[in-house]
Amino acid sequence: MITAPFKKILIANRGEIAIRITRACRELGIQSVAVFSDADRESLHVFLADEAYHIGPSPSKESYLNYKKIIEVALKAGVDAIHPGYGFLSENSLFVHACEKNGITFIGPTPKNMEQMGDKLSAKDLMKKANVPTVPGSDGDVTSVEDARAIAKKIGYPIIIKASAGGGGKGMRIVRVDEELESAFRACRSEGQNYFANSTVYIEKFINDPKHIEIQVFGDTHGNVVHLFERECSVQRRHQKIIEESPSPSVTPEIRKKLGDAAVRAAKSINYVGAGTIEFIFDNQTKEFYFMEMNTRLQVEHPVTELVTGIDLVKEQIWVAKGLPLSFTQEELTQNGHAIEVRICAEDPVTYKPHPGKIRACRHPQGPFLRVDSYAYPGYEVPIYYDPMVAKVITYGESREEAIDRMSRALSEFILTGIKSNISLHKTILNHPKFLDGSYTTQFIEKNFEVLEPEIFKTVEDPVFLIAAAITAYQDRKSKDVRRYSVASNWRRTGRKLQLRT
Repeated sequence: MITAPFKKILIANRGEIAIRITRACRELGIQSVAVFSDADRESLHVFLADEAYHIGPSPSKESYLNYKKIIEVALKAGVDAIHPGYGFLSENSLFVHACEKNGITFIGPTPKNMEQMGDKLSAKDLMKKANVPTVPGSDGDVTSVEDARAIAKKIGYPIIIKASAGGGGKGMRIVRVDEELESAFRACRSEGQNYFANSTVYIEKFINDPKHIEIQVFGDTHGNVVHLFERECSVQRRHQKIIEESPSPSVTPEIRKKLGDAAVRAAKSINYVGAGTIEFIFDNQTKEFYFMEMNTRLQVEHPVTELVTGIDLVKEQIWVAKGLPLSFTQEELTQNGHAIEVRICAEDPVTYKPHPGKIRACRHPQGPFLRVDSYAYPGYEVPIYYDPMVAKVITYGESREEAIDRMSRALSEFILTGIKSNISLHKTILNHPKFLDGSYTTQFIEKNFEVLEPEIFKTVEDPVFLIAAAITAYQDRKSKDVRRYSVASNWRRTGRKLQLRT
């Protein structure tokens, strides 16, 4: 039996990613420690871990973003490593420094890696030096509307203004004509300051109707860096991904090699350690690609890469954090078959607005070549404080068509009532001609699905939305007859040792 790299790992996260990491720990013989806020006392990740500690009130800034409290709990629990998952503190260099100061291994990149790639302007400069293609635009911070107008005139409209520290669709505005420039510029600076305490913005040429292609990279402390091929993430609403797949239906073997080589150059240029993702804007017309940003963490969509490569990325993160070299070389990696992931969110399928509440009935799909990463269960109250994603469904097939067919079947089996979800939206997308032929772009949702407010919904004649509404209404009506019960209480009856501490 292989000796476990660590004895005990604290998982500084919640929901499905906390469960994913807990399972990897259990398979490696490592004890897992969960943390939870007031809103997450009944969350499934709490009951699956070996130990669980309360870390504060429901708002994330008072709990999951409170790195001092998390360090305090880690020391109390006697852990020797912390895995941050994604989001929250996963790209916070101050948290990494705090871990190091207290003799705790951080399972992720170095604080220098985070700082180098956390600011999009400095990251862009580093990529230029590494000979990675970048989008034409400003050379640095744009401080005035006059400067913005001069840059726009030079590179031509449309342009996109971005907050340097932005992310998740915040601090971004597309400007197509000069009259829109001033208000967009001020809005981006304001959002950058409000959300990220950084009002710095820059300007890039906006690529019309692009695709969003990203490359999974992995580095170790021995200087090895590899890529694990691409993921297509172009199905987005409000700049946030909802469907990912690998391989991309638009990437040829020649382009795949260029993308992979560029991503490895990017990671090597900063001596990157751990799992990371290089994100590219891909011009679907010219087939040119440009560096967009690097995420110095594990991605939500990592399962599709795991299915097509056979590599357990979470376990690899743990081994690399211990100081071991990567367990594979670039030559040993292959991309086999096709995988698709859809994000199941507690949200209105028409307006995309979050829809927290109590789950009445929940039955996850089952069957061959299917993976479900979820923390949903009957009786669970989906909180209002965090991202509305409650599950991910991932299917695999020898071909893209087979993976799509399996996903359609899986979604038809997924029962989730008591809250609204985007399951019906996903079903519609999977049957859309542009998705089926792979020609969809980041503007696919925007161009093909109209966001409507409930009071005017009754005037819609488009059958897509009428069907979505009918499904949602049926689920809500049916849920009233479903008996409520608590899975959480059943976990307590299993007899397995559970340490729940406050």
